[in-house]
Amino acid sequence: MAYIAGTTAANTAAAVAAAEARRRLHEEEEDMTRYAPGDLDNEWEFKIVRANTNAFRKPEVLRKLVEEEARAGWIMLEKFDDSRVRFKRPASARSGDAALPAGVDPYRTHYGLSPGRYAALLLVVIFGVTLVLLGAITALVLAAIRLF
Repeated sequence: MAYIAGTTAANTAAAVAAAEARRRLHEEEEDMTRYAPGDLDNEWEFKIVRANTNAFRKPEVLRKLVEEEARAGWIMLEKFDDSRVRFKRPASARSGDAALPAGVDPYRTHYGLSPGRYAALLLVVIFGVTLVLLGAITALVLAAIRLF
């Protein structure tokens, strides 16, 4: 029972830490995004595209992202870090959104696996590694018991 309670406490602590990290990132983005006086007068739209990993460290991935976003009229403003890139486009570009190819979302803000799928993948990997380790430990214990 203590293990379950400890796991719950650890999960709660992890959730609180993740929420705090998201808050800090949002606050950092607010501080980093300075707009000129005319930028927010309905002439421009802005967005930040995020990745779960440091995907934009690779120049070819960043180039691909910029090319994909350009189809909807987005212009790269800056790369915050290896997982966040800021774009802008003229508000008038909305008129062309209906003509974009199928699968092109002009308002996507995430690159790669969605956060939910990424979390699920991590859980599956962690669970699989745990099972392998438990199997190895069990085999070692059984082998040790047979020696005695």
